[in-house]
Amino acid sequence: MAPAEASAARVAADSRTARVGGDRRLRRTDVLVAVATAVVSLGLLLGLPFLDRIDPDTVGPRLDAPRVGSGAWLLTALGLLVQSAVLLAARPAPRVSLVAVAAVPVIAVSATHESSDVFGLAALPVVVAVVLTALRVPVGRLWPALVVAAGLVATGTAENWILLHGALSGRPVSAAVLDAAPQGVTQAVGVVGLPLVVALVVRSRRDVRAAREAEVAARTAEASAVVREQDARVDAAVSRERTAMARELHDIAAHHLSGIALMSAVIDRQIDTDPAAAHEGVRQVREQSTAVLEDLRRLVGLLRDDAPAERAVETVAGIVDLVERARYRSAVRLEVLPGDRVLADGVGPLAQLAAYRTVQEALANAALHAPGAEVTVTVDDRDDERLTLTVENGAPAAPASGSTAAGGNGLRGMRERADLVGARLQTGPTETGGWSVTLELGRESEVPR
Repeated sequence: MAPAEASAARVAADSRTARVGGDRRLRRTDVLVAVATAVVSLGLLLGLPFLDRIDPDTVGPRLDAPRVGSGAWLLTALGLLVQSAVLLAARPAPRVSLVAVAAVPVIAVSATHESSDVFGLAALPVVVAVVLTALRVPVGRLWPALVVAAGLVATGTAENWILLHGALSGRPVSAAVLDAAPQGVTQAVGVVGLPLVVALVVRSRRDVRAAREAEVAARTAEASAVVREQDARVDAAVSRERTAMARELHDIAAHHLSGIALMSAVIDRQIDTDPAAAHEGVRQVREQSTAVLEDLRRLVGLLRDDAPAERAVETVAGIVDLVERARYRSAVRLEVLPGDRVLADGVGPLAQLAAYRTVQEALANAALHAPGAEVTVTVDDRDDERLTLTVENGAPAAPASGSTAAGGNGLRGMRERADLVGARLQTGPTETGGWSVTLELGRESEVPR
């Protein structure tokens, strides 16, 4: 399995494990709520008659409760257990469970026509069902179930009150219902309305807290994204600077060190046959060594913050001196085709630096790969829209040294510089077996003739 597939499989497995664990915890909570409701309800069913009997302050008739163990008592206990068991379905079917919990005592009273003062204990599971449902279902979708549940609570309470007080004895049914209606409405408000308000308050506070947590998480994610973006920009800037440094070092080394290597080979042949020429070659090697050290010192000075160094800016006009310095290595001819303006007028400083470095690299490549060949450098400044530089060498007069094989960095550096200033670079072999490099630089603004 591939690493990516293995990672995805682990993430999916962890997600399933977390989901299963969360479902188990939720089911355990539902069971605890149902069991607690049953225990409290049965405890009140057992304890209220006893507390009523031992209370010395009780005035009037005692609590009308079924005797423990009697059929009415067992039926009441069974109803409370059924209501508590229905609460287990409060998560998958909250509205149905609410209506079912409220309907159980109504069904029991209607089926048995038995009443007692402990009928109010059946309201406890209804209160729990209202709270659970209001916390899980939006209010807009909950109203029908709340209305039905309130109606069932009012109906059951009214029916129990009628049976408990004998309101039908010799009286019309409508009169008995009117007497019992306030009892049912009051019970419905207390059992359904008040718990609903409490649950909605709790839910609103929970939603506010969740919204705040989501906002904090979003801000944290946004801050992390900003930090990552800044890091990416810094990395890109560092990469560009490294490329520029490598390009500058390559240009310096290719121009100067290749000349030193060639002059050293010439001196080795002339040291016995022509000592005077050999001494002149040694002086030229020394000049080149000094020049490369000076260029490196300037480059390092630019990179240091504590000791910035002044650096001369290479321009198109400096190509003249560049050609003069290159003539000791091979026959180099310079041809300038001026226009009706200052040389390279309208060409920016960065573009002129790219032109200078391109000619420098082309001369170094010609000396390395075409030893003894004549090189022609042409500066064509006649066009109003562009400046054209051409470095062309003939076929090599001698085989190139094996130690000077090209690695491709010179041409890549030329193209990078050309792309940087929006210039057009063309390189390739000529029909005579040589090599040609042509760079076209656009002017920043049109210069009139």
